[in-house]
Amino acid sequence: MTNPLLDRLQPYPFERLRELTAGITPNPALAPISLGIGEPRHAAPALIGEAIQGAMKGLSVYPATAGTPALREAIAAWMARRYGLDLNPATQVLPVNGSREALFAIAQTVVDGSRPGATVVCPNPFYQIYEGAALLAGAEVAFANSDPARNFAPDWRQVDDATWARTQLVYVCSPGNPSGAVMPLTEWQALFELSDRHGFVIASDECYSEIYFREEAPLGGLEAAAKLGRHDFRNLIAFTSLSKRSNVPGLRSGFVAGDAALLKKFLLYRTYHGSAMSPLVQAASIAAWGDETHVVENRARYRHKFAEVTPLLAEVLDVALPDAGFYLWAGVPGGDDVAFAQGLLAQYNLAVLPGSLLARQAHGHNPGAGRIRLALVADEAECLEAARRIVSFTNSLP
Repeated sequence: MTNPLLDRLQPYPFERLRELTAGITPNPALAPISLGIGEPRHAAPALIGEAIQGAMKGLSVYPATAGTPALREAIAAWMARRYGLDLNPATQVLPVNGSREALFAIAQTVVDGSRPGATVVCPNPFYQIYEGAALLAGAEVAFANSDPARNFAPDWRQVDDATWARTQLVYVCSPGNPSGAVMPLTEWQALFELSDRHGFVIASDECYSEIYFREEAPLGGLEAAAKLGRHDFRNLIAFTSLSKRSNVPGLRSGFVAGDAALLKKFLLYRTYHGSAMSPLVQAASIAAWGDETHVVENRARYRHKFAEVTPLLAEVLDVALPDAGFYLWAGVPGGDDVAFAQGLLAQYNLAVLPGSLLARQAHGHNPGAGRIRLALVADEAECLEAARRIVSFTNSLP
């Protein structure tokens, strides 16, 4: 006997891609390159390893789910420097084992699946954890499709009033995956007004916030709330991570911050769920949140890489520099993203992710169709080689 809700889960995009490319033999004359998975491949800063080595005694104690006061204070200090926020480290900050597990767990905390029509709203395309979390919490999923006219940001106006009335949780991803679009203050204000009217919680996924290409850093959800006078952050929790910021996806370290009443309930859930962060990871996290030099250097590498690669691809694809993140969201000629990815793998041994696999059919279409997601996470030379292969392949199409 198993949880029947598990049967509602859909295959992960990379599993679907493996099925779609199972019969393809990539060109053996070319070395394989993958732009498919958004896994940071720049070197982790040395201070991470040094902090872990210095904290080995921590293995002899059970860690508290709330983390150490030192870690919560380091996180609150970073939020003050980055967003100008004055958070209470004891009640408004909670460390988590990477933003992924926390984004899943928040649905289990705030969604009442026993209520008829319980709904979770998320952007489309989207990070599939949002959908899985909603389904396993017993909710239905409603989508706000990305709008090319709005820089591929989700158009929340597509959700009707009847759906908003049933909504208990909304996932926001800003900067967005896959488009890199940053939600402006006016959009936050509209979403806050909807939350006040209907009582739903907003989970703001901000894991790409520190890789950006404009002079102004991306607006965060809590920052937007403060600008609008919502200093209690009611029904709002922000999620972020060291994975992209500090190139340590294997560390599994992040935090949530915001509404103190919600975090109190979230801490209760996590205490039973067994989600305490290792003392070694906590020590490394304190070091990482306290240092900005490596983040500035990392951002500069991405900026240079994107400045080299984007103009090349723009010659043959519908693509432009994003607001933030490390993806390019590119339209392909002919509009068949799956066939484009299959041909590129077969002829040029280059893997990309079809955009339709990142989205669902909603409001009459799949908003990821006709586009591919390119993760520029490798070094500049490999990304440039990938771009040249894409140009060659695209120019060879009839």
